[in-house]
Amino acid sequence: MNIPPILRLFSELIPCLVLGYWIGSRQPGLSSSIARPLIDFGVPISLMGLLLKAGIEWRLLQAAAMAVLAICLLLLSLSLLPKLRGLISTPTLRLGSAIGNTAYFGIPVALALLPSETLSISIGYDLGTTLLAWSLGPALMAGSFESGQQRTFGDLVKTLFSSPATKGLFGALLVQLTPWSDSIEMFLWVPSRILIVLALLVVGMRLGYLGSSENSDFRSLANKITPSLLIKLVVLPALMLVLCLLFNLPDMTRRALVLQAAAPTAVSLLLMAEASGRDQQTATALVVWSTMAAVLSAPLWFILIS
Repeated sequence: MNIPPILRLFSELIPCLVLGYWIGSRQPGLSSSIARPLIDFGVPISLMGLLLKAGIEWRLLQAAAMAVLAICLLLLSLSLLPKLRGLISTPTLRLGSAIGNTAYFGIPVALALLPSETLSISIGYDLGTTLLAWSLGPALMAGSFESGQQRTFGDLVKTLFSSPATKGLFGALLVQLTPWSDSIEMFLWVPSRILIVLALLVVGMRLGYLGSSENSDFRSLANKITPSLLIKLVVLPALMLVLCLLFNLPDMTRRALVLQAAAPTAVSLLLMAEASGRDQQTATALVVWSTMAAVLSAPLWFILIS
């Protein structure tokens, strides 16, 4: 029996997030214990298996370029347009409006809603977002542009190569050079899907910890972050849709890119906020509320672009 994509998404996404939320609210430190090995080993292995299944092609680089283009246009608009600059007044709010949780939310959503051959597009978007986020993000958060500090090229390369998406990509490229690529692909397919589910559980655990009584201040920030939420979940996907139409990209490419643009605010924003010592509660609120809202908004975008 063919299950409709929306039902398949909810059947995978909601139980993982709810169970993770319940665990995280009762075992606050568990997500940190699981997240580090998952990021270092689990997610790269998972993405490697998924890429081997989907195939690596030039569309991956195209998707990365489209991600960088859309995010840069949005950040420029937020900085240059007076009304938007007034609403989105801090670097945290601006980055939270543009940088999405593609690796742990967007890719699982794409797996549930789109054919597996579009996976390279989703991962390409994640690579482009990762490069841009970790090259510009820390400097913006810390005010380095105002103080004259600069990140070196080596810093950017190190950050990009530490991304789970980059590790998975290079792992898949190496496997394809071996005579056992088909066997490895079959071996990794099931573990790859299991690890993606585990990644969703970790997101839910993190939300459960952030939403606990010890971190309840984020509820009072709803009015402050609402414009950023609308821009992240509505304006950025719409901008990506317009760009895809302007470049006359194929239908499946357009769907994959729009769904990744509709991902909620990235958890990496929290890491940048902690490192800079600024706006930690705002970053927390953006991650929590955008993830909750994206459970509904991402399927709506899928219906719209279909």
